[in-house]
Amino acid sequence: MRTDLIRKTALTAAGLAFTGGAIAGPVTTAFAAPNTSKPATQTQTDRKSGERELGVRYEAQPNFYYCGPAATRNALSVQGKDINVDAMAKEMGTTEAGTNSINDITPVLNKETGTNAYRSVEISHPDADAKQTDTLRADIVRTVDDGRAVVANIAGTSTDTDGVSHSYEGGHYISVVGYRDNGTTVTIADSADPNQASYQVSVEHLADWIATRGYATS
Repeated sequence: MRTDLIRKTALTAAGLAFTGGAIAGPVTTAFAAPNTSKPATQTQTDRKSGERELGVRYEAQPNFYYCGPAATRNALSVQGKDINVDAMAKEMGTTEAGTNSINDITPVLNKETGTNAYRSVEISHPDADAKQTDTLRADIVRTVDDGRAVVANIAGTSTDTDGVSHSYEGGHYISVVGYRDNGTTVTIADSADPNQASYQVSVEHLADWIATRGYATS
């Protein structure tokens, strides 16, 4: 059931000003070692060390409003899936105004994985509180440990661990594909700019980035 508490999510032309308002693409590249190549013992070691990152077959979004389908496609790529973004955009009801909410993405994730593993979680306040941040951390760790990526609906500006700012005042979707330090820091796959396809942010910053919106997790 769609709710109206997660606001409109278009990646606006202003939010893409640094790339000239649109992305000529798609641009495809791979980063991180594919999860399927790791033996079970290595996966357990990764979990015990509090660190894990999934293999993403990254693809940049082909226009300024396809961030929802592109983030979903990148998330599904960690499971070896390569879904056409146009087909997903149609299922999500994506228009030039964007993809309305995370509740339009969760059913597509479940359809393409053939399960009901994903559910939508909202962070309804303007700033995430400690409980919501802890829940997000636990959700990311569990989902990534299960070999899946989280898809998050964000808005505003956040700074990554290298001090680089990422600004999406009109809203955006990203994939969360890994974590470090038991989820204190998380790895983002961002379809907006292939030059910044992957970066890390603290889970506190991510929670505040998601605030008033939501994310899809298993």
